[in-house]
Amino acid sequence: MTTAAFSPWILGLTGGIGSGKSAAAERFVELGVHLVDADQAARWVVEPGRPALASIVERFGAGVLQGDGQLDRAALRQLIFADPEQRRWLEALLHPLIGQEIFSYLAKAESPYAVYVSPLLIESGQYRKTQRVLVIDVPQALQVQRTLQRDGTSPEQVQAILAAQATREERLQHADDVLVNDRDVPWLHEQIDQLHHFYLTLRGGQP
Repeated sequence: MTTAAFSPWILGLTGGIGSGKSAAAERFVELGVHLVDADQAARWVVEPGRPALASIVERFGAGVLQGDGQLDRAALRQLIFADPEQRRWLEALLHPLIGQEIFSYLAKAESPYAVYVSPLLIESGQYRKTQRVLVIDVPQALQVQRTLQRDGTSPEQVQAILAAQATREERLQHADDVLVNDRDVPWLHEQIDQLHHFYLTLRGGQP
């Protein structure tokens, strides 16, 4: 059987930091759905030997490299969160490259639909390349609490990340489906399972 004529539609999955989008993504994978994570793709494009890494080092200096030549993400994050202009430069470099990686990978999907997970789906404009958007939503106080517990970061860093991401209102404006993830993981899985069965009935992402 060939898959030449087979074209899965793409579900964009997003949510703010601490919303539980990673747990939602894992459930889609368990259900056999082809998935790519923007954070994974962001790692692929800055691997040693890739042109993007050379450009980053040229711009920020060797201090953004670890001893083994890999990108030191924490060092780079500090530099760009302190300077919006530097963050914009980095995004302009990486977003098109990440997009190429992602959509070439999604095109190979063999499930009826494929999931593209990105915390910056709305901000990067890449929601336009998806046929449907699922937002994992959570009250901001819970977002902050979960992120502090998980990452051990400072409240100031969490607020800086929240400020750089789209507001809940912006995300919800673009949502076809919204899942309010304010309960436990088994409940989240149950909701994803229901959405999955619904998505399997769709052609091209729309009823």
